[in-house]
Amino acid sequence: MNAILIGYRGSGKSSVADVIAACTNRTVYHMDEAIAQRAGCGARQLVAEQGWDRFWALEAEVAQEAARLDNAVIDTGGGVIQRPENMLRLKATGPVFWLTAHVDTIKERIKDEADRPSLTGNRSFLEEVDEVLDARLPLYAHYADHLIETDHRSVSDIANDIVQMLCSS
Repeated sequence: MNAILIGYRGSGKSSVADVIAACTNRTVYHMDEAIAQRAGCGARQLVAEQGWDRFWALEAEVAQEAARLDNAVIDTGGGVIQRPENMLRLKATGPVFWLTAHVDTIKERIKDEADRPSLTGNRSFLEEVDEVLDARLPLYAHYADHLIETDHRSVSDIANDIVQMLCSS
C-alpha cells in the first residue's frame, strides 16, 4: 500500500513524505523531482521553454510510474489533481492525504523558492496563490481520504498523524 500526499505548493508534502518514508520503511517518490529529471531542467525552465502542456504530459507519465510502485510515499505536485486519470491511478494504490495550509502560511513557506513558475501567466507565483488555491480546493477535497492541517505544526507531528492512520488501516 502506498501513501499519496496531495496539496498546494508549500503545504509541506515533500518534507512530510521524507519523514513518513523513514518511519514506515517505505521508499519516497517526489513527483516534481521525477518530472525535472525527465525534462533535464527545473519546472520554471521547462514551462518557460516548452509550456504547461509539456509539464502536464510529463506529470501524467510520472503519475503512471508512481502508481506502479508498492510500499511508497508519493509526494505529488500541487496540480496533479487537475487530471482525473492521474488521481484515479494514484488513489487505487493507497490512501490520499490532503495537506492543507492557510494562504498566508503557504506564501511564507514558498516566498524564497525561485524555481516556481507562475500558474496563471499574468502574476508571480506568490500573487496568484489565493486564486489558484480557491480553484483547486474542490478537487483536493474530492480526491482526499484524509485532511491534514499543517499550519503551526512541525513536520514530525504531521508525519506522525499520517503514520498513525497508515498503521490503523
